[in-house]
Amino acid sequence: MSERGLLIVLSGPSGVGKGTVRKALFSQADINLHYSISVTTRKPREGEVDGIDYFFTTREEFEQMIRDHKLLEWAEYVGNYYGTPIDYVEKTLQEGKDVFLEIEVQGALQVRKAFPEGLFIFLAPPSLNELKNRIVTRGTETEELINDRMKAAREELEMMDAYDYVVENDRVELACERIKAIVTAEHCKRERVAQRYKKMLEVE
Repeated sequence: MSERGLLIVLSGPSGVGKGTVRKALFSQADINLHYSISVTTRKPREGEVDGIDYFFTTREEFEQMIRDHKLLEWAEYVGNYYGTPIDYVEKTLQEGKDVFLEIEVQGALQVRKAFPEGLFIFLAPPSLNELKNRIVTRGTETEELINDRMKAAREELEMMDAYDYVVENDRVELACERIKAIVTAEHCKRERVAQRYKKMLEVE
């Protein structure tokens, strides 16, 4: 039986660049992570593809998934639902593969309760001004929605204490290197390694 995989959760305020960092990370040749695609009821942004960036669905279908307990976590954020399908995550971890989630802060806190052994990384902006600039530059949000996101971001920054690590997203390539270093360190943790050696000694 293979060693159980590691659940890696990347989270942080809206606009901090979670999606950009995740895409950059997964474009690297030496990455051996399995991305768990979230389900959302929000409309696709330009360039986003259903089944690759998100599973785009209706509110009715999403609410049925909630009732059927098909989601590891879910949250309603600025008028839209976001959630993580549970079956894929559990199956992949049991196969000994690392699963990578890129989710909103509310969802990450739910996962922490269900998977306290997971690795929780908070992606932080260099400053609140820079965060606002990134949201405005998207050109996809109204002034009212920008203000809502900034208000939510301040609240989310205060939830940093619930995470194991904080990575500042000053430059995407540097953020990726920091995340890779954290994952490597977690795999070398005594608790994980000792368990493997105990099994080896039992076989002897």
